[in-house]
Amino acid sequence: MSDIRILPLGAGQDVGRSCILITMGGKNIMLDCGLHMGFYDDRRFPDFSVICKDGPLTPYIHCVIISHFHLDHCGALPYMTEVVGYNGPLYMTYPTKAICPLLLEDFRKVTTDKTTQQGPYTSDDIKNCMKKVIPVSLGQTVKVDTDFEIKAYYAGHVLGAAMFHIRVGQQTLVYTGDFNTTADRHLGSAHIDRCRPDVLITESTYGSTVRDSRRARERDFMAKVVDCVRHGGKVLVPVFAVGRAQELCILLETYLERMNLNVPIYFASGLSEKVNTYYSLFVSWTNEKIQSTFHQKNIFDFKHIKPWDRSYVEQPGAMIVFASPGMLHAGYSLHLFKKWAPDEKNMIIIPGYCVANTVGSKLLLGQRRFLFDGKEIEAKMQVHYMSFSAHADAKGITQIIRQCQPSNVVLVHGEDLVMDFLRGRVQDELKIPCYKPANGETVTISTPHGVPVDIEPGLVQQLKEETADVSRSEKRSKQMRGTLIIKDGRLCLVRPSTAMNELGLVHHTVQFHSRFPSSINIRPITLVSLIQLLERELNSNENESKHRIILISDNLIHIDNQQLRVSIETNGDVDIAWTLNNELLGQRVSSHIKSFIDQHTSTASVIIISDSAASPDPM
Repeated sequence: MSDIRILPLGAGQDVGRSCILITMGGKNIMLDCGLHMGFYDDRRFPDFSVICKDGPLTPYIHCVIISHFHLDHCGALPYMTEVVGYNGPLYMTYPTKAICPLLLEDFRKVTTDKTTQQGPYTSDDIKNCMKKVIPVSLGQTVKVDTDFEIKAYYAGHVLGAAMFHIRVGQQTLVYTGDFNTTADRHLGSAHIDRCRPDVLITESTYGSTVRDSRRARERDFMAKVVDCVRHGGKVLVPVFAVGRAQELCILLETYLERMNLNVPIYFASGLSEKVNTYYSLFVSWTNEKIQSTFHQKNIFDFKHIKPWDRSYVEQPGAMIVFASPGMLHAGYSLHLFKKWAPDEKNMIIIPGYCVANTVGSKLLLGQRRFLFDGKEIEAKMQVHYMSFSAHADAKGITQIIRQCQPSNVVLVHGEDLVMDFLRGRVQDELKIPCYKPANGETVTISTPHGVPVDIEPGLVQQLKEETADVSRSEKRSKQMRGTLIIKDGRLCLVRPSTAMNELGLVHHTVQFHSRFPSSINIRPITLVSLIQLLERELNSNENESKHRIILISDNLIHIDNQQLRVSIETNGDVDIAWTLNNELLGQRVSSHIKSFIDQHTSTASVIIISDSAASPDPM
C-alpha cells in the first residue's frame, strides 16, 4: 500500500486563496496559489511556512499547477515565486497564461492605491513569475519528470479553465479547480474521461444547491434591470473583468437588439478591451455556437456597451454599469457603490459568489450601513442576488464524480455546512469515501499498488506441469495466460474453458478461407507434385521449424496437424482454410498454390504417371 496526502493551505472548508499541497509517489505538487479577497493582512495569502519555515520553496515543491486565472486561484503566485522563493515549473493553459498577468497587475494597482503603500508584489515580480510558466494544451499529456505526467481537461467556468489529471507512478489524482457542467452563452460544459483516479479533489462552492434554468434567471435579470431604468434608476452589476462580465454583456446586447431599449450601458474596467481581444484569439475555447458563427460575427465586439469614464458617475438619468471587481472589495465597483447606494431608485445586482468579509458578502447577509474612510453610508438602493455563477451546482458536481469514477473524493473550495451536505450525498448515494479537510489539516488516503486477482487452481497446476522438468536453477518467471472475468465482485484469472462455462458460451473458432478456381483436372499425380512443391517452399529455411504436410485422401491435404487444410472441390476448385493463429502460413500456402494452378493451366499437356506414385508414405 502507498499513501496520497492532501493538505489544504487555503480553500479548506472555506472559499478563497485556493492552495492545495498534495504528496503522491514521492512528489510534492501544489494545486493553485490564490489569495483571499476579504483580507488585507497576512491572512490574504496561503501559509507557506507550513511547507518551509524559512528559505525558498524550490527544494520542497516539484511543480505548481494553476487551474485558471481568477485571483483566488492565482493571486498569490508572484508572491510565492518572487518573494518567498520558488524557481520550479509552473503549469497552466495558454489562455490562463495570457490573461493571468493582466488580472495580477490590476490587483497590484488596486491594492497599492488602497493602502497607499507598496503592494504585495511589483510589476517586475509579475513579469518574472510568468516567465516560469509552461503552457499546456487541452488533452496534452505533459511529462513533468520520470513516471510523472499531467493532462488538462476542459472545465468551462472561465476562458482557459482546466481540470488536471495527475499520474505519479501507479497513483492517479484529478483536481477539478472551478468548473461548470452547464454550457452558457459563451462557454461549453466541463468534461473529463472516465479515468477512475485514486482521488478526486473537487470544488464544492454550490454543493447544496440545485439552480433553476438559465433562461428563467435571464428573464428575471432583464425584468429587474428594465424596471429600474424605466423609473430613472442606475443599475450596478459588480463583475470580474473576465467571465461573467462577457456572459451578461452578451445577454444585454442580445436583448437590446431585440427590444430596442435606449439606455446607456458601460463597462467600468480598464481590462475590458484587452480581455475581449483574448476571447477572439482563443475562440476555440468558447462554445460550439460561437465557434461556428465567429467568422461571420464576433460576438465579443459589443456595439451597445461603451467604456466607462469617471465623469459619468455624477451624470443624471438611467444607466447600466458593469464594474469590476465582483465582490465589491475594491476598485470601480466599490467606488460606484459608495456613490449610488444612498438612492433608493438605484439597484445593485450581485451575480456571483462573494467570499466572507467583502462588502458584497455583507450586503447579501443583510448589512445596510457601512463605514468607509470614517464616513457612514446607508445602502437604500435595491439589492438583489441572482446566481449567474459559473460554478457547478450539486447536480453538476455529482455528474463529474459519476463520470470520473474515483476511489475517493476530497471536497475543497466550499463552506463547512455545504461540504457536510455534499459529503453525505457522495457517501450515501455514490458509496464513495469522502473527506473535507480544513486549512492546515492533512488527509492521508491509502491506495493499493496493484489490482488483486484470484487465480483458478487448475491454471496454477497447468503452469506447474509445464515447468515440472525444468531444474530449479533454470526456472525463470513465466507468463500465466488465461481469461480475466469478474465473479462475485472479484477479478479472477481462469482457463478459457472455465470462462466459457461461467458465461454459458460455446467455443468458436474463427477460420479463414481462400478459394482458387481451377480449369485443370488435379489428379493424384498432380496432387503429388503440389505436395512436393509445398514441402520444398515451406521448409526451405533451415532456421524455421519444419512444416508437416500429409496427404489424407485424393482431395485433402493437412498441414501441421490440421492447422491448415487444402481441399480439392468436385468442380476442381482449390479451397484453403486456416485459423487466425496461422495467418502468415495461410498467406504463404495460398500464394504457392495460386502459382501452381497458373503454371499448370498454361501447360498444354500433363505427363501422366501410374497411380501407384500418388500414395506417398505418411510422414
